[in-house]
Amino acid sequence: MLGIDVLQSRNFSILKGKRVGLLTNQAGVNRNGVLTIDVLRSAPGVNLVALYGPEHGIDGQAKANATVADQIDRRTGLPVFSLYGSTRRPTPAMLHHIDVMVVDLQDVGVRSYTYISAMKYVMEECFKAGKEVVVLDRPNPMGGLKVDGPPMDDSLVSYVGAYRVPYVYGLTIGELAMMAKGTPGWLDVPDNVRIAGKLTVIPMSGWKRSMRWPDTGLAWRETSPYVQDWNAAVGYSMTGLGSMMGGFSHGLGSNFPFRILQYSGKSPEDVQAALRAEHIPGLDFRIVTISAQGKTSRGVYVSITDWNTFRPTEISFHLMRIAARWQREAGKGNPYAKATKNSASLFNKHTGSTELWNALLRNGENVDVNAFVNRWAQSAKDFQNRSRKFWIYK
Repeated sequence: MLGIDVLQSRNFSILKGKRVGLLTNQAGVNRNGVLTIDVLRSAPGVNLVALYGPEHGIDGQAKANATVADQIDRRTGLPVFSLYGSTRRPTPAMLHHIDVMVVDLQDVGVRSYTYISAMKYVMEECFKAGKEVVVLDRPNPMGGLKVDGPPMDDSLVSYVGAYRVPYVYGLTIGELAMMAKGTPGWLDVPDNVRIAGKLTVIPMSGWKRSMRWPDTGLAWRETSPYVQDWNAAVGYSMTGLGSMMGGFSHGLGSNFPFRILQYSGKSPEDVQAALRAEHIPGLDFRIVTISAQGKTSRGVYVSITDWNTFRPTEISFHLMRIAARWQREAGKGNPYAKATKNSASLFNKHTGSTELWNALLRNGENVDVNAFVNRWAQSAKDFQNRSRKFWIYK
């Protein structure tokens, strides 16, 4: 049972007599696939007065980084306030007519996926305004045990890295909300406001940390235009960082988004051989035919062969090193040293590590990926130990 199902089993008691706002999108559904919007609209005693949409909009159709305008929802007639338009924070005017903000967003367990940033900004502004926040919990698609990748430098905190957590953080969205409220300095509000802020997480029933999405028996709802299934959600954690700069592409627009690797000027056999030579634990690479925009091509599909040894982000840092080598061999120099200021800034905000960036600038293809990965693995374990006191599930 998802948080919305548990809320319903409790007769929506926490919401009765209050004016309710709802931050959600098309993936906010109950276990039977009914939109949370419709569940709350039809709930006796619940007064749903406003909707709030994250990146990609309330229907999840807008492209990444595309500005979304406020609107009136055609189905319900409710106002929809965009938190990815003229503002990413709800303004006092947007919150004036609600008493409680309900958050029902399906995230993917990855720091740069901006739905958790939307939740953080909503918590901050609601706490400032004295509004209650209720988070309806949902599964972390990767389970609750996988923690991996670089931590976030304080200087790089942004909307694509709003929390000081490893890139793959191993918490449900409800647990993350609790950790943000319970950790000094995580929310951009004074401590007295953070402590006084009212947060309630409605937990799931029947979920365990060892459960990945296929273990839940739930149908996947497309969370954003390219995260069409669980394989894409996992792939987002694997290839996103490594395809930001240097020349690799990761299959967007194809039938395998975030799981296909291609490199202009290199054959799939070249890409496969380069990746296999890295001996990345838990992964293998097979050549497949893909369809994209009415055309077919060949690429390398990233397969997980051992979930327990696989570290999601590791492949991205090998991609960076391979790209630097291939760019140098093509006479193009170090791609990181040639990056524009804006490209470098976006890259660093996603990876979260200025130390990695400086190493790529200095060493390019000779960067010691394994040293970074191993150090980050220890940091991830330390984070997981700190996060345990916020765990809802075993």
